[in-house]
Amino acid sequence: MTDLSPNPSRGSPTPAGGVETILHVDMDAFFVSVELVEHPELRGRPVVVGGRREARGVVASASYEARQFGVRSAMPLRTAARLCPQAVFLEPRFELYEAYSERLAEIFDRYTPAVEWASIDEAWLDLSGTARLHGPPLAVAQRLQKEIQEETGLPCSLGLAPTRLVAKVASEQAKPRGLLWVPAGAEAAFLASLPVRRLPGVGPAGEAALAAYGITTVGQLQRLPARWLEQVFGSWGAMLARRARGEDDGWSTQREGPQSVSHHHTFATDVADPEAILAALSLLVQRAASRLRQLGLYARTLTLVLRTARFETRSHRRTLREPTHLDVVLLEAARSLLERNWTGQPLRLVGVELSGLLRAGRQLSLLEATQQARQERLLAAADRIRERYGFRSLLLARALVASHRRAPRPPRP
Repeated sequence: MTDLSPNPSRGSPTPAGGVETILHVDMDAFFVSVELVEHPELRGRPVVVGGRREARGVVASASYEARQFGVRSAMPLRTAARLCPQAVFLEPRFELYEAYSERLAEIFDRYTPAVEWASIDEAWLDLSGTARLHGPPLAVAQRLQKEIQEETGLPCSLGLAPTRLVAKVASEQAKPRGLLWVPAGAEAAFLASLPVRRLPGVGPAGEAALAAYGITTVGQLQRLPARWLEQVFGSWGAMLARRARGEDDGWSTQREGPQSVSHHHTFATDVADPEAILAALSLLVQRAASRLRQLGLYARTLTLVLRTARFETRSHRRTLREPTHLDVVLLEAARSLLERNWTGQPLRLVGVELSGLLRAGRQLSLLEATQQARQERLLAAADRIRERYGFRSLLLARALVASHRRAPRPPRP
């Protein structure tokens, strides 16, 4: 593996064989970085985004200056204020962060249509088959990092590898402002020295369970028989055996295009108002549907993600009658899932994932085709306006009306 953190004295090797094509882009302290672009006078100072220092909420993002005092994301704001009383505390501005995320999407789209977003500030880019147009993947990664900095003012870290899993771990190791390339065949060696917690899917409980058997590094996992791991830890153990070698079950260079499109929204404060939840859900669906149309794809499955104030996350899935990329159809499915599954508990996050992606929908009757053509012309016009002026420049009233027609209500006490 090669660390390509910004340093003029280092060379720029090119991946051999053209198989290191998964690029993971992770923005550094995204919310704070956006605020620093908007308020450059705060640079160099500890900054916390999340709300007032005395508020009951949690830290959404902290600058590296604040992190030196132990401030971390998801930490209570009052704890952050106690650890770093000199920090500047800012209310989050999610519409602003979404606007910057849209600018990132425009940059990504220059290089590949196969972009899978993990969150508002993190995405995988599949660079398979783009070398003839844009050059070797490593050169693309270096150019992309430079363009993001120049066009948005935001720093990011990148990982380039043969798989999503290794690319993600590499970008984490490259932070901040770094680029780490893991060549094909070096995945296991790169992971071996890392603590097991670095593997996606290993949280505090999993780390403790492995430590009980004296397993603290990924290299130790690699040396254990997969059968033993599965016998002791079940299906999770079998997954660990694969991931310790750098394998993953997600997007790979052998798969054509993204396998899902997802968008999530974290509320500034916990929300139990059905209208506010539906408004956020409507925006997420419209974003995801617009992305489908850009890719020329139709979704067969919609998944609604709800995270409560207690950080309990539940996913609810619906298989659609027919594949679609129409806002109104997808919004109705999302609204129905919310109505059936939301218990009225305050929510911290809502999300939408569209999967089961296809290149074409079913054959329509003449009447259906005429009606759908009208809707698609309207949506195509809307997408062109959004592309030019930003996504929020036009939100479809019809979809918004549909989302509010039968608003779910929390259960009576």
